Amino acid sequence: MLKILFSPSEGKNSGGNENKKELFGALDARKEILDTYNNIVLSGDEEKIKQLFGFKKFSECEPYVNDIYNSPLMAAIERYSGVAYDYLGYASLTPDAQIFLKEHTLIFSNLYGPVLGGDTIANYKVKQGNNIGDISPDKFYKERFSYQLDLYLAKDDVLDLRAGYYDKFYKLSRPYTTLKFLKNGKSVSHWAKAYRGIVLREIAKAGINNMDDFMKLEIEDLQVHEIQEQKLKREIVYNIVK
Repeated sequence: MLKILFSPSEGKNSGGNENKKELFGALDARKEILDTYNNIVLSGDEEKIKQLFGFKKFSECEPYVNDIYNSPLMAAIERYSGVAYDYLGYASLTPDAQIFLKEHTLIFSNLYGPVLGGDTIANYKVKQGNNIGDISPDKFYKERFSYQLDLYLAKDDVLDLRAGYYDKFYKLSRPYTTLKFLKNGKSVSHWAKAYRGIVLREIAKAGINNMDDFMKLEIEDLQVHEIQEQKLKREIVYNIVK
């Protein structure tokens, strides 16, 4: 089985009509950080709320000032917007590809921690790198979920498509694969987000279940430049030939 680790996005889609379900690793493990977030959001303290969300104007915060325990829910893979998710284009995929993403993708949320693509979450806002009250999300989730993630991924092939920041939430302890994208011989940033979304889309469309099959997958505008191996990490370096 192939599992894909993925980043969240600052942008979110509002609304949702999904039923509440048990999150990966259980809600109880998140209760402290979710309660702290909710208390700040519902406190009426505009300065604390702006600081948490990373906004300068309180009017920008208002769409996110909601009780997350009583808010509309949406599958995590649908909740996020932004560059990678735009190129993933979840809504335009077949039902089978959508189910694949919900079952095979682990997204590392700044509020909820590791969630499966199909786990239902509320609309929220936490600026990347911000604490939630006195809680550092990366340390909080690394301490509480690393062992469980080790067990969950123990028998799977793992493709890590996370941005580097989210390594802080979980450090893989078994062999895994990452991707790097070059344009004219130079590593790219914005386009790396886009191509992570494109790669995830092509994996879902093809229903790729292991890394051997992934290595055979042809992706438009990407050409393997080299493969580097170091300890547990295998990095596939692509040239963007567009």
